[in-house]
Amino acid sequence: MSTFRFQALRKATDRKPVHVEELDRKSVIFGSNVFGDKAMRQFLTSEAYKAVKAAAEGVKIDRKIADYIALGMKEWALSKGVTHYTHWFQPLTGTTAEKHDAFFETFPDGSDPVEKFGGSQLVQQEPDASSFPNGGIRNTFEARGYTAWDPTSPAFIFGTTLCIPTVFVSYTGEALDNKTPLLRALHAIDSAAIDVAKYFDKNVKRVTPTLGWEQEYFLVDTALANSRPDLLATGRTLLGHTAAKGQQLDDHYFGSIPTRVLTYMRDLENECMLLGIPVKTRHNEVAPNQFELAPIFEEINLAVDHNSLLMDVMQKVGERHDFKVLFHEKPFKGVNGSGKHNNWSLATDTGINLLSPGKTPMSNLQFLTFFINTIKAVHDHEELLRASIASASNDHRLGANEAPPAIISVFIGQQLTKVLAELEGVSKGKLSPEEKTDLKLNVVGKLPDVLLDNTDRNRTSPFAFTGNKFEFRAVGSSANCAVSMTTLNTIVAKQLKDFKKEVDTLIEKKDLKKDEAIFNVLREYIKQTKAILFEGDGYSDAWEKEAKKRGLSNHKTTPQALKAKVSKKAIELFGEMGVMNHVEVEARYEIELEEYVKKIQIEGRILGDIARNHVVPTAIRYQNVLIENVKGLKEIFGKDFEKIAKEQISLIKEISEHIEGINTKVEKMTEERKKANALNSTEKMADAYCDKVKPYFEEIRYHADKLELLVDDELWTLTKYRELLFTK
Repeated sequence: MSTFRFQALRKATDRKPVHVEELDRKSVIFGSNVFGDKAMRQFLTSEAYKAVKAAAEGVKIDRKIADYIALGMKEWALSKGVTHYTHWFQPLTGTTAEKHDAFFETFPDGSDPVEKFGGSQLVQQEPDASSFPNGGIRNTFEARGYTAWDPTSPAFIFGTTLCIPTVFVSYTGEALDNKTPLLRALHAIDSAAIDVAKYFDKNVKRVTPTLGWEQEYFLVDTALANSRPDLLATGRTLLGHTAAKGQQLDDHYFGSIPTRVLTYMRDLENECMLLGIPVKTRHNEVAPNQFELAPIFEEINLAVDHNSLLMDVMQKVGERHDFKVLFHEKPFKGVNGSGKHNNWSLATDTGINLLSPGKTPMSNLQFLTFFINTIKAVHDHEELLRASIASASNDHRLGANEAPPAIISVFIGQQLTKVLAELEGVSKGKLSPEEKTDLKLNVVGKLPDVLLDNTDRNRTSPFAFTGNKFEFRAVGSSANCAVSMTTLNTIVAKQLKDFKKEVDTLIEKKDLKKDEAIFNVLREYIKQTKAILFEGDGYSDAWEKEAKKRGLSNHKTTPQALKAKVSKKAIELFGEMGVMNHVEVEARYEIELEEYVKKIQIEGRILGDIARNHVVPTAIRYQNVLIENVKGLKEIFGKDFEKIAKEQISLIKEISEHIEGINTKVEKMTEERKKANALNSTEKMADAYCDKVKPYFEEIRYHADKLELLVDDELWTLTKYRELLFTK
């Protein structure tokens, strides 16, 4: 088997960059394969075009108009060589799903075949939904589920297929996907934010949450990836000794992009431009063979669709370049993991970023209102926000190598901390004319003199303000952004709704002016939310102790973190905001626990297989070589052989100890797995896999990695870290 490793290395080192042609200027080709505004104007009637635009504002499309839209969409697709269409949706698997149907149809007598696509096929379909996770919403034999067109996200062509973004709901109406709750959350925050924004500008009719994700990933040559059963099955290396050189020299970060990787990136960007994904930034990340790309900000629903599509496109383009793209949050031990930083903000239809400091006291009061309310939302729902980014793979990343810890805190920087402290000092109740002037000049009025990037960076902060947006850094690289964004927008919507009630009460019952009422409520929020603000090192032991004193949660594992999703507080929150009912919330909890169990279960099986069928036999093979060597020395040197063969004998014993350690731990792990599988609830199974099964992973790895250092390199079958991370 060691020959397979060396064959893979030879293939990888012999690779030549794939030739990639620039299609045209990015501004020219952008959105060419998207049924966007330009295509709709060309292929739709004016009535159909207006209907699609109105649908983006929530107006229902008449079925007759839907026929005209479908006709135009079909003609556009056929003009580009498309043969099939699909409803493209995001089930609760964390990936995307599609079932392709040909435009081609025949009449009952088999004559006169035509390309057919009508409004009913555009608007709604019924895929066989029995195998998708539903968390107990329905029996598996009750397979009916519906996909319904989402006109707020444009259809696009990928390959020769027209992809129509849709929601996915059960026969009884519950959401079976990630998009439906997100759309509901976006509606909730739009409504709540408009009401608050009107304190400052009566002309605001819409508030749009925006998202700019940063996608980190690793690239490994396909041949090398295929030589590692753990990488193929789990997305991460379960074994492997740390390379002598890793990221400690910081020489990879922002360095010159390797030629093969750069051609991959150029090819990927071509595909992204055609699909209307506005990728802008590309660079080397901190770890060897780790990279990042980031787009221009978009409306959240579209940004989430684009990120989900991008991950699929990245894998397909990777195949052309003989690369395996790794989205796992921690594919390699001892080097940086990968995140998907979610940069979130709020924009009005009047062109204002509500989280951007302004140039007048009033615009800064507006900024402070949305800024402080967001902090209050995170403070009140930090456990739920932590639960939104919980997964078996993200557990490996949080708190390690520049990833934020599992403790949710907010970083705002020294300048804004000082501003909040001054605002807190304002007296309660009606403000005197002197206080009002002093407040505007000395507190709010200071912000116009502060640059847009009025904070430093803090890589250890899970939720940081970065000038005109909040960056949710704790989101994992393999995650669907919709999950965390649904939670964030829901909690901020709830907070803005409560804020409006408090302000209106002070205006109506305490006879305060609008500004005075807003100041008073914000002042109390500043006092109430001090616990969530943290400017220091999130990795330090001191912060763990301090966070505990402050009453902040520190859920280091997924089973522990997910419990917040089904708390009474969370169920009432999602219900009140119209985002999810209790059935949908509880179903997602069950599904995420099941996913956790299955992932740890698969990793345990793969680890046991590799340890016993690769590592142990290889170690025994080398041990036999040593034994033969010792026998030969004994024949030559007689009774003095022990002195001469001292090192070999010591090595034979050491190998035996590690072999025994592996076999013992694998047996114990297997027994614990059997016990966990026999438990009668998913929650208990998840806890058992987390607390009883998973701890054996590191113990088995310890012995295997020690053997990697002892065994002859020529015999070792598993591709090593130095080869996976540094073969370009």
